[in-house]
Amino acid sequence: MDLRDRTVVVTGAGRGIGRVTAVQLAEQGANLALFDLNSADLEETSRLCAAHSVTARQYRVNVAEEAEVTDAMSRVAADFGRLDGLVNNAGIVRDGLLVKVKDGAVVGSMSLDQWNAVIGVNLTGVFLCGREAAKHMIERGNGGVIVNISSISRLGNAGQTNYSAAKAGVESMAVVWAKELARYGIRAGSVAPGFTRTEILTTMRPEVLEKLTAPVPLKRLGLPQEIAQAVVFIFQNDFYTGRCLEIDGGLRL
Repeated sequence: MDLRDRTVVVTGAGRGIGRVTAVQLAEQGANLALFDLNSADLEETSRLCAAHSVTARQYRVNVAEEAEVTDAMSRVAADFGRLDGLVNNAGIVRDGLLVKVKDGAVVGSMSLDQWNAVIGVNLTGVFLCGREAAKHMIERGNGGVIVNISSISRLGNAGQTNYSAAKAGVESMAVVWAKELARYGIRAGSVAPGFTRTEILTTMRPEVLEKLTAPVPLKRLGLPQEIAQAVVFIFQNDFYTGRCLEIDGGLRL
């Protein structure tokens, strides 16, 4: 896909990987529809994108809420006159052990609220945004690209029952969509980042970060720019669909 003058929705665009991805897409000439819940963060991302002489519009959306997603996607299609791409990036963490044990006694467990919060945003949100974006792409007949941001944790990371389940589902959905939507000229793929230098990780204590990077062959965290490059690659390579790019520095969980 030639990204010039195409319209791409990026969820979780307020900061981190979402913000950097939006800016890299803007550098390639794409117009951006930016979804997030934090208005101040959206304003800054919009400013950074607009600096590349493209149109960037902000939409305050909770991706876990069906009505909000349906309305926002319709507004994007109306505001821009087209919808060519979606980056399903929005995500949260609510980590915890399935069952916490001390001295042989169960002292805690992952709550249903922790489970539902992560599944709602990280899995249901991806489903809702993918479904609504596909509808508009099909109706306009121009094809499109959907990229889901998965994670190395999709393989199963201790303390992340909810997150791992969601991120495994995100990758699987991209495979299903690649098969179902190809007839309409829509490609779908996913990107699985390893531990990446975002706001969450950079606030950790140095000794915790050292433990995270120790098993990484490249001995460092990934950069949001490196994840964004993989997203842009999927958009621009017209023979890429139904696969997952692993950008993890060679780490295996």
